[in-house]
Amino acid sequence: MAAVKSAVRIMGVLNVTPDSFSDGGAYASADTAVAAGRRMVDDGADIIDVGGESTRPGAKPVSVMEEIERVIPIVECLTQLGIRVSVDTQKAAVAKAAIAVGAVMINDVSALRDPEMASVCATAEVEVVLMHMLGTPETMQNSPQYNDVVSEVGSFLAERAAFAESCGIQRNRIWIDPGIGFGKTVEHNLRLIHGTARLTQIGYPVLVGASRKKFLGVITGEEDPGLRLEATLTVHLEAARLGASMVRVHDVAAHRRALAVQAALEFWGLPA
Repeated sequence: MAAVKSAVRIMGVLNVTPDSFSDGGAYASADTAVAAGRRMVDDGADIIDVGGESTRPGAKPVSVMEEIERVIPIVECLTQLGIRVSVDTQKAAVAKAAIAVGAVMINDVSALRDPEMASVCATAEVEVVLMHMLGTPETMQNSPQYNDVVSEVGSFLAERAAFAESCGIQRNRIWIDPGIGFGKTVEHNLRLIHGTARLTQIGYPVLVGASRKKFLGVITGEEDPGLRLEATLTVHLEAARLGASMVRVHDVAAHRRALAVQAALEFWGLPA
């Protein structure tokens, strides 16, 4: 039997920040960051998501220029190698600079709150990820509350996607992300994973990013983010089973293997 490749895409996380919750400071030089991006592609990543501003709970914002200085050299080097690059940013100026050097996707945790972001993305015809976040990274974990988290997050994402389309972003370039860990309790996160199928009914492909997040450590008792691989795989495989089209991960090779086995199980489980 030939090797199986899952239809679920893998987005590799490449944070070039000093303070991200899991890999902050790991890629202090451009050479180290580019090498890490190349390894993730070799391991099976479909796209590399480069971030220059931490969005962990309590994180402080950085200036446009500081974020550009962190991100753009990495994006330029990776795209020159033929690697598809996404940029994780809330700032239109950073997005515009990244697109100018070859980025093909903007992963916006604020879902186009910057008034210029939609125009930048529409003009460049790049893909856009719209994520749900309650408040800001500084405030999002201050007692988040919902009546029905799946319905409320879904309604928000549907509204932002409609807004994106009204600004000229083509429907087939829009992704939605429930924002696991962004203004949610452990229960909220689990309900959103279980609600993945409901989110796909909004009509846009769903990206799920639970990699190494704190709620997994709460469940397992594992305080070290680097030791949450099994927990991450469990959540991402369930999201994929329920219809997620892409997962955002730190551990690319492990996800490629796990998703391949899941795809094989689904294929051979079909009626003869």
